[in-house]
Amino acid sequence: MNVGTRGSSLARAQTKNIINELSKITDEEINVEIIKTTGDKIQDSQLYKIDAKGIFTKELDRAVLDGDVDFAVHSFKDLPTELAEGLEIVAVPQRESPLEVLVSKYSWDELPEGTSVGTSSLRREAFCRYHKKKINIKPIRGNIDTRIKKVLSGDYDATIMAEAGLKRLGLTEHIQEIFSREYFTPAAGQGALAVVARHDSDKKEILRRLNHTPSEQEVIAEKTVLQELGVGCQWPLGVSARTHGNSLDLYSILLSKEGELLSKVNLQGSVDEARKLGLKAAKLMMEDYI
Repeated sequence: MNVGTRGSSLARAQTKNIINELSKITDEEINVEIIKTTGDKIQDSQLYKIDAKGIFTKELDRAVLDGDVDFAVHSFKDLPTELAEGLEIVAVPQRESPLEVLVSKYSWDELPEGTSVGTSSLRREAFCRYHKKKINIKPIRGNIDTRIKKVLSGDYDATIMAEAGLKRLGLTEHIQEIFSREYFTPAAGQGALAVVARHDSDKKEILRRLNHTPSEQEVIAEKTVLQELGVGCQWPLGVSARTHGNSLDLYSILLSKEGELLSKVNLQGSVDEARKLGLKAAKLMMEDYI
């Protein structure tokens, strides 16, 4: 069996975790194919200024469709709202933390006025403005190691990152502060992985055994909000679903690019009604800002 992945240290670590889980299910040998994506090649632009869907996924998906690999492992938040025809998400493994963290020598409340904070995420930039931080926001690109080094070297005073990536790479000692989901709401699908294969793949039955239903329902709710609002990465949308037994809690917040609150919705429902809850949240949010 062949798996396609990006070449970053995080992507390789995520794929290694999937391979380890698969080894508990099948004796089949799994070979890793490193595939460079458009997003990996672009290092000098803020992501939301790049007008391209699936910039971190389309080359991997093409390899799956062409039969070069049997499946691909994606960070769920990188997936476009609609997959290429012929592909499907066959499993969402157990999710890592979806929360946002601060990497800095300063705590969030102690950030000096004029501090340089690196981010190429419109959502993170808007949340900084929403919280009235008098800071200098500067674009930052590169993998997790690179961004951490830029803070440690003094090129930036701080950066905001996903906790999941730092945990998967064993770099949690660089976390200065963990934000609550209500204070700094993550992107849809953050912390989750997606195993993508062809509709007609004979490996689907094996791969499906990697699925973690609570995690799957959480990302279904989150991605439904994103899809229905149709905002992609061009709008600062934070959305976070959490399962608690048979119930699901969905929190969504939409800001303007200037950090003004446009809509905030918090709903509870049954875990098996994730899509229905996402649809309801999106409808309520559209009523607020349209």
